[in-house]
Amino acid sequence: MLVRLMYVSRARDGVEAETVQAIVRQSKSHNPAAGITGVLCCTEGLFVQVLEGGRAAVNALYNKIVADPRHHDVQLLAYEETTERHFTGWSMGQVNLARLNPSLLLKYSETASLDPYAMSGKVVLALFEELACTAAVVGP
Repeated sequence: MLVRLMYVSRARDGVEAETVQAIVRQSKSHNPAAGITGVLCCTEGLFVQVLEGGRAAVNALYNKIVADPRHHDVQLLAYEETTERHFTGWSMGQVNLARLNPSLLLKYSETASLDPYAMSGKVVLALFEELACTAAVVGP
């Protein structure tokens, strides 16, 4: 059974680009064997991630993420059974913030800044889907 899980968290000590790249590299090396696909966005000390795959694999990965000391204030935005993946092309894609159009954020939120704590899971998912369609998500 396929599931989609989306969460947001705050970085405990800020996030450097090298840390994010290390997370993406680790995800790309481990996720294919677990059958997990998804997208990660890291901006201004926030992590927003969508994970898709089998229920047991996604749940196990989410439990590791919640226990990771680099995160705090982890909040589940959405968890649903699904009949198909939305992010099949990425073992872990990464949102390219340089290509993020502020007007796109206005389409989905009150302001032109990304604040997933103030958005519903459905809205964040719609934003991520549009980012994937507009080539703002990079990496296999």
